[in-house]
Amino acid sequence: MAITGGCLCGAVRYSIDSDKPKVVRTCWCRLCQKVGAGSATVNAVFDKSAFSSEGELTEYACTADSGNTMRRYFCPKCGVHVCTFSDQRPGMVSVRAGTLDDREIAAPQNTIWTSEAPSWALISEKIPRSETQPDLGK
Repeated sequence: MAITGGCLCGAVRYSIDSDKPKVVRTCWCRLCQKVGAGSATVNAVFDKSAFSSEGELTEYACTADSGNTMRRYFCPKCGVHVCTFSDQRPGMVSVRAGTLDDREIAAPQNTIWTSEAPSWALISEKIPRSETQPDLGK
């Protein structure tokens, strides 16, 4: 079963040959807060080899709070952030949960970078959390 998704305007569509994400995390790092318009982002992680996309994506590379080089991809038409690749985890791709056609598969399993969250952040007590970036492997 393929997992599918896309941007707001429909110019970008993707497919992931997987039944479920490897992990889904809510991230409160400062970069995700900026991408998420002040809130955390929810990211579903998959094997990069299972991911394919159609449509133009614009890359923005930056250094995350962890020190990792992140390559973020946006739709140039509607501006929606679709996915991220990390140079330090070349075998993985993170897709923004809101871009998934079936968002129910993206229930967060943990919250990361809680040390960067503002005092008003709503952080679930029901799932594990980490003050920084836990290792996901490669």
